[in-house]
Formats: sequence, structure tokens, C-alpha cells
Amino acid sequence: MKKVITYGTFDLLHYGHVRLLKRAKELGDYLIVGLSTDQFNELQKHKEAYNTYAERKYILEAIRYVDEVIPEQNWDQKATDIQKYGIDAFVMGDDWRGQFDFLKPACEVVYLARTPGISTSKIKDDLK
Repeated sequence: MKKVITYGTFDLLHYGHVRLLKRAKELGDYLIVGLSTDQFNELQKHKEAYNTYAERKYILEAIRYVDEVIPEQNWDQKATDIQKYGIDAFVMGDDWRGQFDFLKPACEVVYLARTPGISTSKIKDDLK
């Protein structure tokens, strides 16, 4: 079984998020999503999510492409998670291109193109 992992906040879930999850799942048999905790967002990412961790987790677990959701509590846990969960492919949006190449000795690293015209930031700006 090929295991894939991706990470993110997944706040104000939109079709770009779902499309990323679908394409990540197509790279393997089992998709794990590392979901940023509220504390990680606040203290290390310096951003505030509209929905709580529990609400975002609930939404992600309802998506058919997602097999498991785990908490992302810090930037450094990715390498540990790859070993812990036996990950074969690490997937992120291409806005992160090159940032996770250091993981290549442990697994395949894939950067997927973002869906044009949609982002959580754009939604928040449009609502202002």
C-alpha cells in the first residue's frame, strides 16, 4: 500500500483544497492529512483560522479522498511523521516548491500546481 501525506490549515475549505486532496490521493492508496492545530497556527504560522481545529478536522474527515487526519503541531514534525506512518510520497502545493526537498532521501516529494483563481486569502479579501 502506497501512503501519501500532505499538510495544511484547510480553513474555509474550497474546491482548490478538495482538488489538491483528490490529486494527492491519486498518487497512492492511503492519504493522511497533517492538519495545523490552532496553537500551531497562532504561535508559529502567525495566522488565525476562522474554523477551529476540531471543525476543520470534522470537515476533512468527511471528504472521501482523506483516509486519516493527524494534528500538525510544529514545522519539524514532517520528517518524523514520514517515518512514523511509513510515508511513500509527501505532497504540497507548488507555492511551497523547493521548501521540502530535504525530505527527498526519505520519500518522494511532489509539488502540485495550485488551482487558479481560488485561495482562502482571496475568499477572505472578497468578503471584506
